[in-house]
Amino acid sequence: MKEIYFDNSATTRVLDQVKDIVVKVMTEDYGNPSARHRKGKEAEDYVKAAADEVAKTLKVQPKEILFTSGGTESNNMALIGTALANQRAGKHIITTRIEHPSVYNPLIMLEEQGFEVTYLNVDSQGHISLEELRESLRPDTILVSVMYVNNEIGAVEPVAEIGRIVKASNPSALFHVDAIQAYGKYRIWPKKLGIDLLSVSAHKIHGPKGVGFLYINEKAKIKPLILGGGQQRGMRSGTENVPGIAGLGMAAREAYTDFDEKIAYICGLKDYFIDCVSELDGVTVNSQKGEEGAPQIASASFSGVRSEVLLHALEDRGIYVSSGSACSSNHPAISGTLKGIGLKRELLDATLRFSFSILNTREEIDGCIGALRELLPLLRRYQRG
Repeated sequence: MKEIYFDNSATTRVLDQVKDIVVKVMTEDYGNPSARHRKGKEAEDYVKAAADEVAKTLKVQPKEILFTSGGTESNNMALIGTALANQRAGKHIITTRIEHPSVYNPLIMLEEQGFEVTYLNVDSQGHISLEELRESLRPDTILVSVMYVNNEIGAVEPVAEIGRIVKASNPSALFHVDAIQAYGKYRIWPKKLGIDLLSVSAHKIHGPKGVGFLYINEKAKIKPLILGGGQQRGMRSGTENVPGIAGLGMAAREAYTDFDEKIAYICGLKDYFIDCVSELDGVTVNSQKGEEGAPQIASASFSGVRSEVLLHALEDRGIYVSSGSACSSNHPAISGTLKGIGLKRELLDATLRFSFSILNTREEIDGCIGALRELLPLLRRYQRG
């Protein structure tokens, strides 16, 4: 049975060239980058090269790149580090109702510490109201955090307009963007967009797990959360994950090589899937085709079938998809995103996410659609019984 992997927003398969550099660093150039001998210098060079590579994709300075353990740490540091550093200026934070748990849960913790959080609503497509944002900004607003691409339905927020509104209303407020589903899918230039903090994870772009970065504008005030030996200019102590960082640098380079062709290909897969799945009975598509939505994500609801049941039925045929955010799979709950867009109650627990990469094909989509065409009538009959 041939495997069909349509869960690329949860994680991607590591590219061969990424694997090769990770193995080389782990087995040959394995020095500690803080060591003062040649092996240490070799390791330090990998870290510097990766920072250069990442900075180049964002048109920022390498010193503004802070390597982390991944998207969750990057989001936590952006939110908590900024709140702690700027609380004398105010304790008001703005975000949306469809953020990832790695944004939402740190904000709950900050609310317990006396910070006030305003949660912006979204429309049926998952977009915030810019007018509501304008009305929510206050002189004591210190941080606005909005995801670039929603991880469940692929809604793309108007980050350029958000950046302009935030800076026009309160120039001292910092703008954080969770770009974990957007980096490698869009050309993101923080300086142009008014973004002060940007979170990225390597394993969403065919890099290794356990590594990511946070872009921090050199003028932004932010406190470190991990203290110790003072690595990375004192902003994140602890010996750097050099193999992972080297792999991230390679994955970033590959993501932005032949970029337009790759994105057009992935978006073509998404649009083809949406066209095909829309022809099946009892299906509601929650994602937008073309450039209106993210190129890699398609969410669909299947009336009369619980998402977990359909997910495992597809898994039995070697087809891997998601019933929501993989990061919240250990704590099953009704998706805040699906509730936020006003999805019918009976479809909240009947929704799957299909996410694509350059390694997928149209033939795989045909195989998935064929399986759905066979499975849906059987599962609906079984659940009614």
